[in-house]
Order: sequence, then C-alpha cells, then structure tokens
Amino acid sequence: QFFEVPFDSNMNRTKTRPLVRGQISPLLAVCFAASCGVPGIALLTLGVNPLTGALGAFNIFLYTCCYTPMKRMSIANTWVGAVVGAIPPVMGWTAATGSLDAGALLLGGILYSWQFPHFNALSWGLREDYSRGGYCMMSVTHPGLCRRVALRHCLALIGLSTVAPVLDITTWTFPIISLPINLYISYLGFRFYRDADRSSSRKLFFCSLWHLPMLLLVMFTCKKSFLEKEDKGDLLSESHGRALEMRLP
Repeated sequence: QFFEVPFDSNMNRTKTRPLVRGQISPLLAVCFAASCGVPGIALLTLGVNPLTGALGAFNIFLYTCCYTPMKRMSIANTWVGAVVGAIPPVMGWTAATGSLDAGALLLGGILYSWQFPHFNALSWGLREDYSRGGYCMMSVTHPGLCRRVALRHCLALIGLSTVAPVLDITTWTFPIISLPINLYISYLGFRFYRDADRSSSRKLFFCSLWHLPMLLLVMFTCKKSFLEKEDKGDLLSESHGRALEMRLP
C-alpha cells in the first residue's frame, strides 16, 4: 500500500485505505510493516525451523519487490501473485515436517491453481477500476485469456486431487469425494469462459470462497496418517531384512 498510494486513490475499492486518506503517515506504515515482518521471520526461524523462516522471508520479498511493481507492468503479475498465495500452506507443511517434500508441493499446487478462478472471476467485475488505476490485469488487457486460464485451473484441481493418493498423501477416497465439488467449480469456470459476463464471474467467485475450505477439509479427513506410513515403512524394512537373511548361507 505504501508503494501504491497514487494508484489506489483512483480506484473505488482502494480509495478509502488509510494511507490514501492520510489517516496514517507513510513512515508509520513502513515501520508497522517492518515491526511485523522482521519479528515474524525471526519467530518462524528460531521457534519453528529455518526452512519455514526462509520461506516467509522469500514470500515477503516476492510480494513487495516482484508482484507489487509487476501489477503495473505485465499480466504475468497474476502468476507471480499465485505463487505468493501458494507459499503459506507450504510453510505450514514445512513447519510440521521440517521438509519440503511432495506433500508441501501438492498443497502449494492446489492453492496455486485455485487462485486463478478465484482472482480472475473477481477481477472481471473490477475491470473498470483496474483500468483507472493503471494496473495490467488479464481481465483488462486479455479478457479471453483471463477466462481460459480460469477454466484450465478449475480442471487442474481435478488432476491435483487425483495425484494426492498417488503420492501417498491421502487415501483414494479423496479424489472420489472431492470430484463433485471440483466438477461444479469446473462447470462454473466453463460458464464464465462461455458467457463472459458479470453474472457468471460472480457465481464462480462465490463458489471459490467455499470450494477451497471444503476441498481442504475433505483432504484432511482422507489424509494418510504418519503412523500408518511408518508402519508400512517398518513392514517393508522387515521384509527386506528377511529376504537378505534367506540369501545368506
């Protein structure tokens, strides 16, 4: 918001922000941001693990130094912004496991893909506002691509849900139970792609608000427990050990 005061003042949705209205000074805003960001990264690094702290620091850098200026330069900002939104659940995984493994990447992938129908549908109704603010959004400069990308990532959610049991993160009930809600958001994504109006974009946006928590709740209930994986690993180790014993003279 510190960087975008002159642009936010031209948009209806942002013209009442504290910095735009002069309710707080730019110096106070920067100091507040620093007083949250620096101790936050330190707490994650020292209290959780260095990997999670590093991801947090990288995400702050990515948002402020890459995504924010790119919003006025290129529609690629949406893809960069999707990475920013995908990192927090990855940090949750690394905080619990201490590793950046397949589970972390799958969670990040789900959040990454979900953001395109969510944001593209939202931005469709804000095209005039973004145009006044001088922001390069797909909905303004590439409306056809905006709708196509939203539909593609709705369908990608079906594929990502199917990958979860393949990676031994959930049981096979997850892609089956999640299929109806993934098909429904894909249907609304298709309607948005075909109709290209405010009504279809609103329906897709409001669906995205309940779709993500529902999908993650189903994923949580169908997850493979660490104990189950450890038992499976122990059984494989015992079988391998017995095989070696049988080969010995």
